[in-house]
Amino acid sequence: MLDNIAPTRFANAPDPFLGVETSATGRLWVDRRQARAVSDTELRQISDRLALKGLIEDAFIEPIARSIAGRGIVAADLDHYLKPTLKALFPEPDCFMDMGLAVAAILDALEAQQKVFVFADYDVDGATSAAQLVRWFRHMGHDLSVYVPDRILEGYGPSEKAFDRLKSEGADLVITVDCGASAHHALDYAASIGLDVVVIDHHIMREDPPKCRAVVNPNRPGCTSEQGNLAAAGVVFVVMAALNREAEKRGLFTDRPKPDLTKWLDLSALGAICDVTALTGFNRALATQGLKVMSRLENKGIKALMKVAGLNASETNKAPGLMSVFHSGFVLGPRINAGGRIGRADLGVRLLSTESDDEALHVAQELDDLNKTRRDVEAAVQEEALALAAAKGLPSVDDHVVIVAREDWHPGVIGIVAGRLRERWHKPVIVIGIDPVSGIGKGSGRSQAGINLGQAVSAAYEAGILMSGGGHAMAAGLSVESERIAELQTFLNDFIGKATVEADRKDRLEIDAALSAGSATRALLDRFEIMAPFGQGNPEPLFALPNMRVGYASAMKNGHIRCDLIDESGKRLKAIAWRAQDTAIGTALLNPAGAIHVAGRLKPDDYMGRNGVQFEIEDVAHIFG
Repeated sequence: MLDNIAPTRFANAPDPFLGVETSATGRLWVDRRQARAVSDTELRQISDRLALKGLIEDAFIEPIARSIAGRGIVAADLDHYLKPTLKALFPEPDCFMDMGLAVAAILDALEAQQKVFVFADYDVDGATSAAQLVRWFRHMGHDLSVYVPDRILEGYGPSEKAFDRLKSEGADLVITVDCGASAHHALDYAASIGLDVVVIDHHIMREDPPKCRAVVNPNRPGCTSEQGNLAAAGVVFVVMAALNREAEKRGLFTDRPKPDLTKWLDLSALGAICDVTALTGFNRALATQGLKVMSRLENKGIKALMKVAGLNASETNKAPGLMSVFHSGFVLGPRINAGGRIGRADLGVRLLSTESDDEALHVAQELDDLNKTRRDVEAAVQEEALALAAAKGLPSVDDHVVIVAREDWHPGVIGIVAGRLRERWHKPVIVIGIDPVSGIGKGSGRSQAGINLGQAVSAAYEAGILMSGGGHAMAAGLSVESERIAELQTFLNDFIGKATVEADRKDRLEIDAALSAGSATRALLDRFEIMAPFGQGNPEPLFALPNMRVGYASAMKNGHIRCDLIDESGKRLKAIAWRAQDTAIGTALLNPAGAIHVAGRLKPDDYMGRNGVQFEIEDVAHIFG
């Protein structure tokens, strides 16, 4: 089962790491540094700077320098990478197109005491974006009303119906966050009924902006901000900085202090992490500094959600009390998202903007309960999607993207299921739930690194295949008539396939270094924390364990596999492969047929005070010859 995929090589592909051309998951293993064409001189410069800083012992400098270089960091940028600060990396707000227009529209409405609404997307990025603005307006003595559309009844983004409702409630200005950049028809309608709109978004735009007061979006054609990796929450943070600057010029701080935006960095960080944006440059500074603010638990909603999720300060990271990307993205994030997925869409904004301990705890508990329900619904949809895929022989080796569609799949979980299937199949996946009455499918997709799914979906929309569609590099959403799903599959296969060939790219697994079981220590893991925070754009170090034998192995609940890996010297390393049962990885671990190479990540094992490590398996490969 591990060797039934024909090897594919490109002329300019890096040499296979450990000779692995096609792994169990069909990937070419490559040296991350070689893939980035990092020279020995560049590597030596980084090593020398690390040595001068004295932050790590000499024995760890070379492997850490290789990993840093493999992430595209040069010696001149090392300080900004290791200690990213807002002061050094904050962009000039006026570099964002329409920033001045947006700031003027918002401050004019505030000074005129007009009624302002924030119209937010129903995910974490939308909630954190809206909550920041609610807090800024509250500081300025002005109530900001919140509107979050119902995912099922209204769908994504602004609509005529929503604008009619806001107008009837007395809205003078609407600020859309994490949506609106492509809502031409809805914003044309808003203008026709005399409703001013400012758009703050980050989704890819492939056409002229809609007609409104302002569109602030780093991914707008012609924008020179070079901040396209920001989530909407990050764009909102920059907008608030511009608001502070202009408000000061207008004399609006004579009776109150200027808002301290750094108090709300936890919200910017949460949006950046949960929207899986690249943690590089200014966005990395937002995440790094925001996690520090989050750790202080000053946001009552975050503190309450940590409590109901069972997160104690000492459990959030190796440094007591320091929040991690993992707990932000995989513990807090899903609970905040649960409101928009299967419950009340505004719960996330309420949680993150409240100043009441009682309300925070009440909303946090409601979100936690909804998240439990979400897990059950998600599991059922995933099981059906896997069965459907198996019946249709998916995924095919020739597929560059996999689409599964069925009637009545809950639209609130299809994005999560797409992510699970992408992890399983190592290809971009789109899951579509079809309304049996209208025949309209609502789809959500998740992509692989190096494949811009949002761009591909936008192209399908421009080609007239989709009713709506867009997104960013790693995620996309769409609406499509059910009879055109096959046409969509063909279009995306061609579009992504062409982009893949032009990039001279086979699906690759980039390895930082090879380890033995004996060298996979807690000391090594702890030293690599100098590169944190890890996430999109700055992945955790990925190691290869050569020539390993599988010792004890057993299947666990939910399809996980736990095992012991034994190196050539007889040293053992505990390992786990998530959701690997009934996959090629699971076959290799549960039914070993000789030694294998294993790729994955070192993780802390603190159970019962062990202070050890375990290996989280990402891939395996047979050893031939």
